[in-house]
Amino acid sequence: MSASFPDLGVIIAARDAAATIGAAVASALADPLVGEVVMVDDGSTDGTAAAAARVAAGDSRFLVLVNSTSLGPAAARNRALDHMRAPAIAILDADDRFLPSRSARLAAAHDWDLVADNIVFVADPEAPLPPLLLNLPEHFETVLPSTFIAGNIAQNGRPRGELGFLKPVMSRAFLERWGLRYDPALRLGEDYDLYVRALLAGARFLLTRRPGYVAVVRGESLSSRHTAADLAALAAAARRHLSVATHDPALEAAMRRLLRQVETRHAHQALLDRKRQVGTLKALTELLGRPDLAPAVAHSILRDKLAAGPEPSVLPRLLLPEA
Repeated sequence: MSASFPDLGVIIAARDAAATIGAAVASALADPLVGEVVMVDDGSTDGTAAAAARVAAGDSRFLVLVNSTSLGPAAARNRALDHMRAPAIAILDADDRFLPSRSARLAAAHDWDLVADNIVFVADPEAPLPPLLLNLPEHFETVLPSTFIAGNIAQNGRPRGELGFLKPVMSRAFLERWGLRYDPALRLGEDYDLYVRALLAGARFLLTRRPGYVAVVRGESLSSRHTAADLAALAAAARRHLSVATHDPALEAAMRRLLRQVETRHAHQALLDRKRQVGTLKALTELLGRPDLAPAVAHSILRDKLAAGPEPSVLPRLLLPEA
């Protein structure tokens, strides 16, 4: 895609986000390159749509679509995509915000299908950000498929920092050419899955370590919201990625490592679910029937038991450290 996108569309999928949606919508509409903002209220019960409309204050660029029941973020984003005509698409989560002039800086990149910037994770969305985090050099690097997938493999002792957290601006023409949409079966890793499929289709993915996106880290554990079914669906997506012939040993090795990690997480969560249903002894007996996963799950359980607390993290922090 060319260097500029004078008509940028922003998609916001929101559910029960009345307390934060205003800041998200305001940050999108404040960007002079944004030509449309489509928010999908995904079955909210707290007045999210009304809160967003108040902030938009009749701005003709803003549209709210309402799902009567929650269909999940992937389906909500697909619905917004079907209503948009902008040649470039950005995703904004309902409790996050864009930094000023984000789009103008991304527009400096050339020849991209996806272009992303760094993310600042914060605990307090109102607190000022340290200038040192915001003034990194503007340099764009190409993200290879193998690098992207390897960058989603969690490592012990490090704060969560998967590249799937990135929120790139995406070329609508590229998405249409390859028939790419979010997989509505996924309620976990739907961004990661879309980016992998785009990369496997040959997308040129550019990334700058200078931040333009602010994400709020909530106190509750992310993993506590991931069900066994969510993890099973993500594992199925990872297997589909492996089924694409790449002839790239590094890429296939990264895919297999990530699949193994997701399968282990799924088996661990399934064990916890079965423990509640049938008791500890029977659940462990069933796990021992899976010698391919039992040792990894046992290691995961031991790691959790020995951990003194959540993974260490100092906020604010960058998703990607300065190169």
